[in-house]
Amino acid sequence: MLTILSRWYKERFSDPQAVTLVLILAGLALAIYFAGGLLAPLLVALVLAFLLEWPVAQMARIGINRTTAASLVLILFIGLMLLISFGLIPSLWKQGVSLIGDLPSMIDKGLFTAQQFINQYPQFVNPTQLDTMVAELKKMLDTQHLLDIGKQLLGYSASLLVLMVYAILVPLLVFFFLKDKDELLRASKRFFPSNRDLARKVWNEMHQQIFNYIRGKIIEIVIIGVVSYAFFAVMDLRYAALLGVLTGLSVLIPYVGATLVTLPIALVAFFQWGISSEFGYLMIGYGIIQALDGNLLVPILFSDAVDLHPVFIIAAVLVFGGLWGVWGVFFAIPLASLVKAVINAWPVHGAAVEETAKAEPLAK
Repeated sequence: MLTILSRWYKERFSDPQAVTLVLILAGLALAIYFAGGLLAPLLVALVLAFLLEWPVAQMARIGINRTTAASLVLILFIGLMLLISFGLIPSLWKQGVSLIGDLPSMIDKGLFTAQQFINQYPQFVNPTQLDTMVAELKKMLDTQHLLDIGKQLLGYSASLLVLMVYAILVPLLVFFFLKDKDELLRASKRFFPSNRDLARKVWNEMHQQIFNYIRGKIIEIVIIGVVSYAFFAVMDLRYAALLGVLTGLSVLIPYVGATLVTLPIALVAFFQWGISSEFGYLMIGYGIIQALDGNLLVPILFSDAVDLHPVFIIAAVLVFGGLWGVWGVFFAIPLASLVKAVINAWPVHGAAVEETAKAEPLAK
């Protein structure tokens, strides 16, 4: 057993470049896992600077000073975020409050429909199951539960102070990352081993793929969110803006997100129209939007960024989402692509090289 392990180690880790790559990846993963909360502003700023680097580089290429270019790009980005915040968030908040206020009547209608179904088909549903469900709903809506929700909201309001600090720190960090990119990269190289050619090869392969993925994902969120909102508004569906935003954000979780957001859309449509032609038209239209997203929009946006089997994508979402939450879900596909790039670039030595050498005369 020890001989097998020793042979495997020599074959896979005899190259110092491979050991350096493993150490770099392990160090970064451990830093994010154990210090992700402390480094959150820095990580957010790095992601934003990575996205905003392209327009800054284009402006610098035509002769604009990099400091000026970074300032202009950052001002435009902040202005866009403020426009979205003040234009969209109040509407979403209003619709969310309205939805919470309508929940009791929606629950009553759902229970009435369920009771009718039980009366018509008692052989399929046990009446005691409905009683249990009603008891659970009443427990969820009792006073103590509402007090617990209030305490959670107070905790969230306290975290608003942290968000305000981030709102100041993150733009400053993004500005300095964009302005002093070359100096920061040169200074950071001293913390990495000198024999990092393999790590550089993997990064060069992943750099454009990560940028294409993030850019494509943002474009996909905007397109699906706007189209869904327009369709819901034309159908006069209640909470159209809120459900449109949820539909856009659902693309963050491949395959699973569309399934999760379908439930609230179907429930709101059912409580608004019941089993009717409007309900059928809405679900058909929503299905068409999801089909066009999966079969037309995603191949166009991610043709050069994603070359992974759906099984590996779902596994990556589960693993990295469990490790790093929302950020892990968002970067699940780039991280899975990174794993694939590392496997493809991994040097082959020892027995594998000998087998390759033996196979060459036979091929000739």
